[in-house]
Order: sequence, then C-alpha cells, then structure tokens
Amino acid sequence: MSNMEIYTLIVCGVVLLAQSIFLFTDARKNSFNHWLWGILGLIQAPVPLIFYLIVKKIRKKEEDELYDYRDY
Repeated sequence: MSNMEIYTLIVCGVVLLAQSIFLFTDARKNSFNHWLWGILGLIQAPVPLIFYLIVKKIRKKEEDELYDYRDY
C-alpha cells in the first residue's frame, strides 16, 4: 500500500467520523433518532448529511405550520 493510499484512507476516515459526530449531536438536539443518523453518517459521505438536512428542513416546516394553526 502506497503512502497516497494511506493518506486517502485517513482523510476519508476523518471525514466520515466528523460527519457522524455532527449528525449524532444535531439529531439528538432536534429530537430525531440520533443513533440511526450517527450510524448512517459512518457508512457514506455526503449523502446522509444531505438527506438529514432535507428531512430536518421538512420537519421544521411542518412544525411551523402546526404552530400557525394553534394561534387561532
């Protein structure tokens, strides 16, 4: 295994770990299933992160609409 391959593996590992930690902590803060998002973040990058941000935005929009109806 060459040095370039080793560095590539290290960088990929750091990116996946950082993504997983972010997804885990943010999902816990927003009452999502944090273990699921943390594990998904370890598998692949950046698809779980993009999907999480989309789901988070949709859920926030639905909650805002729900609170708008309660004002009446």
